[in-house]
Amino acid sequence: MAKIQPLGDRVLVQAEPAEEKTSSGIIIPDTAKEKPQQGTVIAVGAGKVENGNKIEMSVNKGDKVLYGKYAGTEVTLDGEEYLIMRESDIMGIVS
Repeated sequence: MAKIQPLGDRVLVQAEPAEEKTSSGIIIPDTAKEKPQQGTVIAVGAGKVENGNKIEMSVNKGDKVLYGKYAGTEVTLDGEEYLIMRESDIMGIVS
């Protein structure tokens, strides 16, 4: 199994699956599905250095996070789809 370790202030996120059907039971075709904006942090980078000071990451592996609709770069690893994004693309942690 391959492994991705994000560098710097990047985060590897596995998006939650898109809704398959509406609350009333109507099946949503692939072309009409909303892109997920929530996922689980799989791995985090070491943080970034700014003006000689190391800034620690504020998210951790296992956190459920919200991110922008077009945030990150999609990558596929061992048949699973992930997003690699900067920590600043994450809007919040869901608790």
